[in-house]
Amino acid sequence: MKALKIIAKILLMATGGILTLALTACIVFLAVFRHEISSVASIEMLIDKNEKNRSAPVYYMEVSGGYYFDDFLEQGGASSDDELIKFVTDKLTKGLLPIKIEPAKFGCSAFTCTGEDGDKYFARNYDFTTTPGMIVRTNPGKGRYASISSVDLKFLGLKGGVDTDNIKQKLICLAAPYVPVDGINEAGVACGILVSYQGPGNDCISTNQNTDKPDITSSTMIRMILDCAGSVEEAVALVEKYDLHDSAGSSFHYIVADSTGKSAILEWVNATDTLDTDGTKRELKVIYNDDDAALGEMEAADEFQYVTNFIAYPGYYLEGDDVKSLDRYTTIRKRINGSGKNTEGIISEENALKLMRRVGGRIWYGENSAITVWSALYNLTDKSVIWVSNEEFDNEDAVFRFDFE
Repeated sequence: MKALKIIAKILLMATGGILTLALTACIVFLAVFRHEISSVASIEMLIDKNEKNRSAPVYYMEVSGGYYFDDFLEQGGASSDDELIKFVTDKLTKGLLPIKIEPAKFGCSAFTCTGEDGDKYFARNYDFTTTPGMIVRTNPGKGRYASISSVDLKFLGLKGGVDTDNIKQKLICLAAPYVPVDGINEAGVACGILVSYQGPGNDCISTNQNTDKPDITSSTMIRMILDCAGSVEEAVALVEKYDLHDSAGSSFHYIVADSTGKSAILEWVNATDTLDTDGTKRELKVIYNDDDAALGEMEAADEFQYVTNFIAYPGYYLEGDDVKSLDRYTTIRKRINGSGKNTEGIISEENALKLMRRVGGRIWYGENSAITVWSALYNLTDKSVIWVSNEEFDNEDAVFRFDFE
């Protein structure tokens, strides 16, 4: 009997020990992954796919915590998508779930303008084939700005969207803060990335600077601006500290704007288009909206700014070069200041949306070609965005408004 009591006591102690270990493991797991769990739990579908109108699904996610972006910058950034993938995988999933980033070529347009009430705007169309999008809200704290940004989930390998019952696919979305293509922060700074098609003929040579500066990739540069820049000047000063490495197979340029009405186009160029075949030799050129007379008489007169899919920096193209999307660039300017008298670029919010529709994919390229996956009209004064999916400006279920309240 005494032996049985001893055995029972040992079993009870063992059981208690196992339960204690299990509870401790759960507590540790929750402590380590608390931000990731909260972020994943926030994912929701806003729009389901619709094959009839080529609409892809749209999702929303609120990111908890700082998503290790301070660590990313402290380690010197990344010089390639592979380095970025390794960092994101190690930090966000602790190496448990592989994440991939797939670069792509896309056509876009963007412009700044001033509303009739004086509000400053940054407008951006994201043109591509049908692809799922995600609106990502972040608030990392610790001196970094909260932001609202747009992400193409195809970049993360989620070409069909996110099965909200599939935990693996939802975990992949943890990398979304690292691949924004446009966005706004709470300081009223907005920015966007556009393909620039640099190189002879149909070639697209990536920028791949190689100096002693720390490194940054295309999308993480957008994240850095959103997280850390309180003005256009601060954004440019940040970018100047890094070597840019565009995603393989693509070249990009960027536009950034703030609530004062200041904006700038950021481009990395070397020689002329036909000779621009070595991305390691490119240098950053900044074209400000109030200092752009070298671009032409109409740009010199206009206080607003506009950009499409060609390099704006003067002297880059020679006669006969293919200047992609020049016609759309000209259309934006004419629609805002065709008379030459509206140099301040004052148009109503409604007309800004109409202009975005006018240069959208279906009208511009034709119904059976590329589409505008989303249109984002950022109000830099009241720090908000009107986000329109799939060119459905008249469908209230496809139009969303977000702010920092």
